[in-house]
Amino acid sequence: MDAIGNRTVRWLVEFVSKKYAGKDFIVFEDRLGNVRTYTYREFNDQVNRYANVLLGLGVKKGDKVTVHLLNSPEYLFSWFAIAKIGAVMIPTNVLCAAFEMEYFLNFSESTVIITEPIYVQMFNSLLSKCPTVKNILLCRTSPAYPNAQLFPNTLIMSDLTKEAATEVPEVKIDSEDDLMMLFTSGTTARPKAVQLTHANAIFAGLFGAQWWKITDKDRNMLVLPLFHVNGQFITTMPTLTAGGTLIMTEQFSASRYMEQVRRHRVTIGSLVAATATMIMNQPRHELDGKNDLRIMCYAIAIPEEKWIEFETRFKVKLCDLWGLTETLGATTMNPIDGELKRNCIGMSRMGNEVKIVDENGNDVPQGTVGEIVVKGVPGRTLMKGYYKNPEATAQTIRDGWLYTGDNGYMDEDGYIHFMDRKKDMIKRGGENVAAIEVEYVISLHPKVQECAVIGVPDPVLDEAIKAFVILKPGVKAAEKEIIDFCAERVAKFKVPSFVEFRDSFPKTSIGKIQKNLLKKEEEEKRKKG
Repeated sequence: MDAIGNRTVRWLVEFVSKKYAGKDFIVFEDRLGNVRTYTYREFNDQVNRYANVLLGLGVKKGDKVTVHLLNSPEYLFSWFAIAKIGAVMIPTNVLCAAFEMEYFLNFSESTVIITEPIYVQMFNSLLSKCPTVKNILLCRTSPAYPNAQLFPNTLIMSDLTKEAATEVPEVKIDSEDDLMMLFTSGTTARPKAVQLTHANAIFAGLFGAQWWKITDKDRNMLVLPLFHVNGQFITTMPTLTAGGTLIMTEQFSASRYMEQVRRHRVTIGSLVAATATMIMNQPRHELDGKNDLRIMCYAIAIPEEKWIEFETRFKVKLCDLWGLTETLGATTMNPIDGELKRNCIGMSRMGNEVKIVDENGNDVPQGTVGEIVVKGVPGRTLMKGYYKNPEATAQTIRDGWLYTGDNGYMDEDGYIHFMDRKKDMIKRGGENVAAIEVEYVISLHPKVQECAVIGVPDPVLDEAIKAFVILKPGVKAAEKEIIDFCAERVAKFKVPSFVEFRDSFPKTSIGKIQKNLLKKEEEEKRKKG
């Protein structure tokens, strides 16, 4: 028996809500600066009300519920209510367009959508195309938002929860039952759905709280979106597990970030390179170093000079980490009590092993670059698998080792250094974008004959997206036409920033586009200015 046992998220919520009943769990600041606070007891009561609303609509164990919300207490009420009744949450990116949402709803066979007023029009346009969806539940209908009665085909959550009970019937849930499915960009044209279990969430809470030494005195700030594994497993689950306080903002604001850190007495936070850069680009303030921060977790390497500037200016240690949705977020981390190596992704967390292998899966010597692979137990310390895709699951998890598609090397001290992505991925502002996914959408344009997508350097977002397009004979198109076509079908962060029309592509002898040559051409253009 491991430390997870047969514990479930329902067990955890009820345990900590009883232990820390009168203590603040959620301190939420919306984009207008309004603050709402919920104690652990109040949080659990709201979760139970949401759960009973779902049960009243016929949602049962194993049913899929799509949650499409900005960061908010309602997001957490929805997530943990779904968990308590054994249903499965499908968290979706609020930047997604209707084209993507139609696929997510139908692939997951979602029966209920939980969303807020600004997204209702999009979901109403999809109802006739998504036959499994029975209900749209509308949250966040306070006076600060549009009148919910203007939106047809919806049920108002606040109306339903008024009469809902604060006790939830028992539901038999196993620790390895699905808790959620996250759609993630990969090497296929349409995103794969990563199955994460109750055990996965419990494990994330345990190792996160232990590794970063989070206690009930900590105030952990969440500015990254809750529809990502980062917000879920790197921030929320460790805070909940330790009985800490979650300081949550509706959206990230670089100009307000440090003021919020000071005002809410934040002790720990999580950023990515893009958000850290945006914070440093703000005007200096005499109180920048006057805060309660003890550690700042972050993912994606930043240049040495920016690392030094951040630590010096804000008087806080940066703790680099690395991981995937498939590996439950933070998988290697720098030890906060040991040597924090700059731009090094650290060591394997407890409960997993990490090694570097060659193309044949054989271990490589220290200092040699190869693929980073992670050993664990599917459904417990690794993802359970890809939903409806046993072939991709078998290809990714082999003999207990998850092949990440990321390259790195191990130094003489056992620290892992990330090098690049083996997969054709673009890292844009903390978001992973699969080039093939953008290429698929561009290929749907009636004027496009062939296309290729690559990442190009961007001073703030790490990489921007550039599309190379060959048009069909006899037609013309403008750059904006291709960009607008993509903007109507994919999330904003997947839309190309640049489009270049070409007559041909460099190709291999078997006809494969040589993206390495396209990237080399871009590098040479930039050198010439």
